[in-house]
Amino acid sequence: MLARLSQGEANVSDLARPFLDQMSLPAVTKHLKVLESAGLVTKTRSAQWRPCTLNGAALRDAADWMETYRRFWEESFDRLDLYLKTATATATATPSESSTKKPKGKSRARKNQVE
Repeated sequence: MLARLSQGEANVSDLARPFLDQMSLPAVTKHLKVLESAGLVTKTRSAQWRPCTLNGAALRDAADWMETYRRFWEESFDRLDLYLKTATATATATPSESSTKKPKGKSRARKNQVE
């Protein structure tokens, strides 16, 4: 819906048309109300038509807010990637603990006793 509104004003029926095979008109209307209450869409009234327009300023505010978190997560994932590369390199460079330990159990084998 937002992509369609980025091309210009559209009425509710036009916005609903691509979604009617997946959802009902009341569900589309409810979705539009959520976008409207979020300030992303402005719906006006013109006789029986309900033209909707995209509120670019609110969308820009949302994008700016998300940008902060995008940077945070990218930096976090970069640090995790570096740590995993370091940990993997360290693990392959040193012999594992299990290969240097002696096997558990008795150190001498049982002697076969002949009767």
